[in-house]
Amino acid sequence: MKKGDANDPKGLIYEAYRIDGISKSECRSIFLDWALSLPLDTSTGPSIRQMLQKYGTDAPTHPMTEVMEEGLKGMAAPRRRGGWKSRTRN
Repeated sequence: MKKGDANDPKGLIYEAYRIDGISKSECRSIFLDWALSLPLDTSTGPSIRQMLQKYGTDAPTHPMTEVMEEGLKGMAAPRRRGGWKSRTRN
């Protein structure tokens, strides 16, 4: 994989999988930077799935695989909005 790919514009995920001894907290920071580097019109879920397919299948115990899987789960479970927008009107 080279830098500039649509799913990994800066090559951050690619590089994270190649860092020996990387921690889960470091992967979280990289994941956030990766998500912020995606073009605005990019849907994050499919990009995460493609990155998992590309790297996670060969490294199922890597901390980045775990972080990306958590990212997918977090997207699947929407949170209730607080404040006036969440209140029902009678």
